[in-house]
Parts: sequence; structure tokens; C-alpha cells
Amino acid sequence: MKIAVMGAGGVGAYFGARLTEANEEVTFIARGIHLDAMRRYGLRIKSVNGNVKLISPYVTDDPAEIGPVDIILFTVKLWDTEVASDIMQPLLAPETALISLQNGIFAEDILADRLGAEHVMGGVAQILSVISEPGVISHTGSMSRVIFGERDGSVSIRGEQLQAAFARAGVDAKLSNNIDKDIWQKFSMLAPLSGLTTLTRLTCGPIMAEASTHDLLHRAVQEVVALGHAKGIALDDSLVAQNMAFYAGLPEDFGSSMLHDIQAGRRLELPFLSGAVARLGMELDVPTPVHAFIAAALMPHAQGSSGS
Repeated sequence: MKIAVMGAGGVGAYFGARLTEANEEVTFIARGIHLDAMRRYGLRIKSVNGNVKLISPYVTDDPAEIGPVDIILFTVKLWDTEVASDIMQPLLAPETALISLQNGIFAEDILADRLGAEHVMGGVAQILSVISEPGVISHTGSMSRVIFGERDGSVSIRGEQLQAAFARAGVDAKLSNNIDKDIWQKFSMLAPLSGLTTLTRLTCGPIMAEASTHDLLHRAVQEVVALGHAKGIALDDSLVAQNMAFYAGLPEDFGSSMLHDIQAGRRLELPFLSGAVARLGMELDVPTPVHAFIAAALMPHAQGSSGS
């Protein structure tokens, strides 16, 4: 398959490298010093699932150099969604599938509005991987899973072809018939954990060990699940308990990507996580006091201080 990775950061570069190693035709779209390093030194993946070294990956900052592709893996930061979508027209053919592996719950609608609903499939990435240095991706832990599917629940040829490509690459991939539910399930786990770790500047272990912060995390999950129900998403009644059990199983030193961002002075995805929960709660008349407080307390840090 011909695949473009839009935003070759921790998520996109990891899955793109695995697909490249399996002989798929992958082009990475990157920028800045990460782009320069990939051009000069290649792309390295450090992972307990096996390291990868791509000596001469196809990499560019201009989608027009690539032309139409079969699949676009869209992995830019949430605040770059609109800007990135504006330069992707050259990648689109009539059957091109655009799959967001971003955080949050609004990217698919934004991309459908700007590029056409016929192109957009929903997606979820379950992985913790970061750019540890330009041209190098560090994958923490063994979890590396992708869930994707057509938004109408149908099973498409393009979906089956991508699932087969991931299988050849050794990536755990699920073709879903209810991708909106999968997106909300991840959101119900991610938004609370990102918010509480960043607010407290603590990793998961201390938060779970202290009764007061454990309770805040529990209530934050409840708020997102209630919001999902109000949106008509058929989230399981056991989801709150499942998420709390998942947090309990994380390493004590596990920190969310937003925690790492605030520690490094980088811009935060706060408006798309706890901020989005608070806004949507007001729109739907669903109380979200924990997320509203998280968003208010962290808003002065949302733009970062490092200029990146």
C-alpha cells in the first residue's frame, strides 16, 4: 500500500517505521530538526518489541511531492489539525482513507468538514512513544495497538487492506465496526489521566496511592462517561471500573504525554482534553466540575514556555 504519515512524531513514526519494514511504501511528512535528522541519519525506533533502523526513509515537508496515496495516517498535535489538513489535498484520491490517530474526540469531524467525509475513517492509537531526540523514537512498554474503522460501521476493502498491512508489520490492529465508541473509550481513559497527572505534576503511582487524588481521578472518569452517554455513545456500564483497573496496572512512574509536555515547557493539548470535557459539559448540561477545575488551573500553562 502507498501510505503517508502526516506528522512523523512518536506515534506516526513508530507505526510508519513498522509498515516500512514490512515493505509498504511509506512517506513521512515532518518538519524542523526532526525532518533534518531523518534525512541525514535515518529514522531509529527503540522498542522492547524490536528496534528498527531505516537508513533512508522517504521523508518530506511537502505533501505535493508525494501525490495520491491509499492511506494517510494523521498524527499531528491536535492544535495543528486545521493547518495540516489544508496542505493534504495532493494526497487524496477518490478512495484514499484518512485515519486520525490523535487524541481527543473532534478530529474526525474537523477533517470530514475540510477534506470530505468519504475520506475519513476513525482511529485510535494505544501506545506511549515519543521523539527522544531528532530522528529517534523511544517506545515505552510493550503496548502498541491500532484500532480503526469506517464511521458508519461498515467493513470496507480499504479497511481490510490496511489491517492486512499492519498484520504483515507485526502490529496489533483491530478493524472496528463501532469506531466512535472506541474513540470515546480511549478519551474516557486519556483525558482524566492527562489532566490529573499534569495538574499534580505526579505520575500515576502516587495519584492512585493517595485517596484524595484517587477519588478525583475516579470522578474525572465518571464525568467523561456521563458525557459520552449524553452524546448517545453506547459506552459500557463497567467502563469506569475498567479504567480505574487499567490505571492501577500502570507502572508507578507512568506519566502522560501532557505531563511531559508541561515539564518541558511545551504547548499542551489541554483545550482538546479536559477543556473539551468542560465545554461539552456546559453545552449538554452535564456537570463536569473536576475537568472544569483542571482546565481552569492549567490554562495559564496551555501555550507553553519553551516556544515549541
